[in-house]
Amino acid sequence: MSKKLIVLEEDMPVFFAISYFGRYSYRRFPVINKYNELVGIVTSRDITTKLLIEANHEIERLERKTEAPTETYTGQIERWFKVYRFDFENAGYASTEIKKILKTRNIDSKTARRIAISAYELEMNLVVHSNGGSIHFLMDDNQVLVQADDTGPGIENVDLALTEGFTTATEWIRSLGFGAGMGLPNVQRVSDEFSITSEPNRGTHAKSIILLANAPINTQGVRDESS
Repeated sequence: MSKKLIVLEEDMPVFFAISYFGRYSYRRFPVINKYNELVGIVTSRDITTKLLIEANHEIERLERKTEAPTETYTGQIERWFKVYRFDFENAGYASTEIKKILKTRNIDSKTARRIAISAYELEMNLVVHSNGGSIHFLMDDNQVLVQADDTGPGIENVDLALTEGFTTATEWIRSLGFGAGMGLPNVQRVSDEFSITSEPNRGTHAKSIILLANAPINTQGVRDESS
């Protein structure tokens, strides 16, 4: 019996398993959970099946990328982006597209940077911590809305999740450079308005609003959101 077992963790993405099959000569690997309990076995056939499923997802992503922005009326633009769990290869696509839109609208660099940070952090939060979800982007003459929605697993303690440095990311996710516990705190910091609601196993909804520099100013010197 071998004492130093080579195992996979149940929440690892499939590319980790592929790399293991390429690195070692074994045809199957045990899969363990966070309690080091055996929960299954992965074979090369399992990988082939998963790759076919991922190929279909990739087709969906390519089709989504060809969709043109929706101009609802002059001065407003709205986009939706689908985000998949552990999709590190395409992570950042939504925030990159949003930055392109901001550039075409000549948004000042300071405000654009705040919006980009909000979009990126919310997108990566979906990739790392959720089961997948969507990013909703809505921009008009006064403000930008970036909203992230998912269907699970939810956040047990929202206040704790907004604490800098707190993270529930696994060790292998942190080894990739993610899960430092700064995502939601960064979004809250750059937002003019920020809200988040979450229920365990029912999903999380985070909304970031950033006012634009050219928003109308009322007589008290405060941006008027009613116009």
